[in-house]
Amino acid sequence: MTLDQDFDKAADDVKELTKRPTDDELLELYALFKQSTVGDVNVDRPGMFDLKGKAKWDRWNDKKGVSKDEAKKLYISYATELIAKYK
Repeated sequence: MTLDQDFDKAADDVKELTKRPTDDELLELYALFKQSTVGDVNVDRPGMFDLKGKAKWDRWNDKKGVSKDEAKKLYISYATELIAKYK
């Protein structure tokens, strides 16, 4: 399979988890997914009352400079870990 196919499969498989990952694990998964699909953060940081939005934006911004292909590899690896842990 190609990198994109592996990435899509990991993204689909992670939706089938039977237990909920921790908030920190979900933030990491979100950040890697956004970096893989969008690239560097391209929106303004949410306002001070949007705590969840700020946490997601900050984690995504931490991935700044990581290429989309590298982020996909990291996402696949991390999703595989979560699937083994929570399925």
